[in-house]
Amino acid sequence: MTRELIDLRTSILSGRYEDALAIADELEWMSKKSTLRKIRSYLIRMLIQLIENQVEQRLRNSWAIYIRDAIMEIQDLNLMDNKKSHYVKADAWEELLELGFDAAIYQASLEVGNGEYQPVQLL
Repeated sequence: MTRELIDLRTSILSGRYEDALAIADELEWMSKKSTLRKIRSYLIRMLIQLIENQVEQRLRNSWAIYIRDAIMEIQDLNLMDNKKSHYVKADAWEELLELGFDAAIYQASLEVGNGEYQPVQLL
């Protein structure tokens, strides 16, 4: 990102405003992508905890705390700076959950019962 900021400054100072706007758009896209990655990461970790809870038929306090905290982090990250818009729109959650669930199943198979389950068994 440092290179982009230097290029943005150079473009503005030299009056190349079209280039500066393109760089600003790229920086905005990079920021959004980073936020979406963080949301996906919290979502996957939360799903792993929910899968563990389902398989083991008990809810450890640490799982409950992590699930609650993950939900709060996801809500916070998803709210854009204007406090009116969201990075993940309501109609996009299902797809994000499906992608996250696939990753969570694999990771949970390594964690639940010390790795005694295959991903297909957890499905």
